[in-house]
Amino acid sequence: MRTTLAMVAILGCVPVLGAADGWQRLEGDGITTALAARVLGYPDATLQDFFADGRTLYGESWGRWEVRGDRYCSQWPPSDRWTCYGVERSGLDVRFTDDAGVTTTGRYVDLQ
Repeated sequence: MRTTLAMVAILGCVPVLGAADGWQRLEGDGITTALAARVLGYPDATLQDFFADGRTLYGESWGRWEVRGDRYCSQWPPSDRWTCYGVERSGLDVRFTDDAGVTTTGRYVDLQ
């Protein structure tokens, strides 16, 4: 019994794989929950509103967003091309990673 409790205590201190740096990968509905009806601010002071109906406003530019599988995807007119990103969250920060591994991090401004 003591061995089992000791193992539980040790394992409880091991970080979850992929979250060791504080970032939690979001998938599917978790992305929707993290973004819908939220506002992120970026280091250049640009704000992005994610409306629950799929519209997004980045600065003064309107686009569309949706979740496809386990990725956030956006489309910005006049282009009809959709670009998708992996999404992670750490506290008030949300990080988007494109296919080339380039990251962009925003911070919730509506939760501060």
